[in-house]
Amino acid sequence: MTFEQIRYTIDGPVATIMLARPDKLNAYTAVMGAELAEAVRRAGAEEKVRAIILTGEGRGFCAGADISGGAESFGSGGPNFAAEGKPRQDGGGFVGAIFDSPKPVIAAINGAAVGVGATLTLPCDIRIASDTARFGFVFARRGLVPEAGSAWFLPQIVGLPQSLRWCLSGKLFGAAEALSGGLVNEVVPGETLLDRAQEIAREIAENTAPVSVALTRQMLWRFAGEASPAGALKVDGGFAMTLGAGPDVREGVAAFLEKRAPTFRGRIAHDMPPGYPWWSA
Repeated sequence: MTFEQIRYTIDGPVATIMLARPDKLNAYTAVMGAELAEAVRRAGAEEKVRAIILTGEGRGFCAGADISGGAESFGSGGPNFAAEGKPRQDGGGFVGAIFDSPKPVIAAINGAAVGVGATLTLPCDIRIASDTARFGFVFARRGLVPEAGSAWFLPQIVGLPQSLRWCLSGKLFGAAEALSGGLVNEVVPGETLLDRAQEIAREIAENTAPVSVALTRQMLWRFAGEASPAGALKVDGGFAMTLGAGPDVREGVAAFLEKRAPTFRGRIAHDMPPGYPWWSA
């Protein structure tokens, strides 16, 4: 696939996906959604990539759906929904691509993140925002409902009371409220945003085992909403025993004792333990 509305680059162990319609504040289209999904899958399959950064070009992160078609933008034949009356699935595919990714995804929110622009950050593992970023789950103000799985993701991240406050009012809010409400992990000056995202990505890349990270992010996301720890206990014991007998654990312990950076050899493509993926068994 040739990308038209995003930019995809790799710098060492870090892939960066940049939404690239800056003249439209990176307003979301079906094309953008498909390209985003493909880029995330591509980064996930690239062995040298250890972390993914998602950001926007210019002043905005993603100012919402492209509504240049007016009210018809959201109809069954509109440019941002599937034609022929078929419901749009999975936010155009990007939700599943991010959620299923074996690599951690860091959202570097550089400006307005409104509507789908806010919801596309939710499957990401870490969210950092520029101090000028603004957010809004504005669907009720457009006669719509939260989409792209956000009715599940948002309460997982910030809790039900905060989710209700933001979604029922459709209010716009700034980076400080996003931080205090638990939506973002950090707020930094805009000029340092991408540097900070790179710092976090490289911290992961330089200090952790790829297989461990891939398993951990799936375990945390998939067990977060369960009613008891039974499912996690069933899975984590087997994984701990398998990994505990493997070379990455020996390397991790040796690196710690020798006070040096680890060199993990395990690879996601061929070293995932038996039982993975447990959710599709």
